[in-house]
Amino acid sequence: MTTRPRRRLAAVLLAATAFVAACGDDDEDVSATPGDQEPAETSTSAAPAAETVTVTAVDYEFQGLPAEIGAGTKINFVNTSTVEAHEFVAVRIPDTETRPVSELVQLPEEEIQALFGSGPPATVLLAGPNRGEVIQAVGDGTISQPGRYAVVCFIPVGADPAVVLDPEAEGPPQSDSPPHAARGMFAELDVK
Repeated sequence: MTTRPRRRLAAVLLAATAFVAACGDDDEDVSATPGDQEPAETSTSAAPAAETVTVTAVDYEFQGLPAEIGAGTKINFVNTSTVEAHEFVAVRIPDTETRPVSELVQLPEEEIQALFGSGPPATVLLAGPNRGEVIQAVGDGTISQPGRYAVVCFIPVGADPAVVLDPEAEGPPQSDSPPHAARGMFAELDVK
């Protein structure tokens, strides 16, 4: 693993902690604002194994992500937002965990760390607005191991895309804003 993916992985794990803190704080207002949408429903169709699936990021959801893909499928990540940078973080959920991702993103920080802190994400892709550059921070978008995955975007709402995509950044941008996942940018994915 090169230095940049290590920094990005550390950033993802730090962002997960920030995300949990934002979701778990009952005093913080993360209520919907105009233009916010409910989490995207994934389609019921499955992509064949070893195919490429294009997932489009919009504010604040993933579009085109099927409910199921075959092991070895590669994610082609496109961001059509005109303002926000987005990321596609796919983290395998332990086989013993049965709660839906919508519940998992609401867990206290300690439980999130215990659940997802044991290994790196399967892939982390970052993309600037307006179909901007895609950075392969962890992996190349291929998800090889079968299982159930949480797909999330941890970037803070309103973060400057130049800061988010800075290759010299040591972690996620500092922000009091909730992550995109708190606005509904998460999904569940089964890899067969």
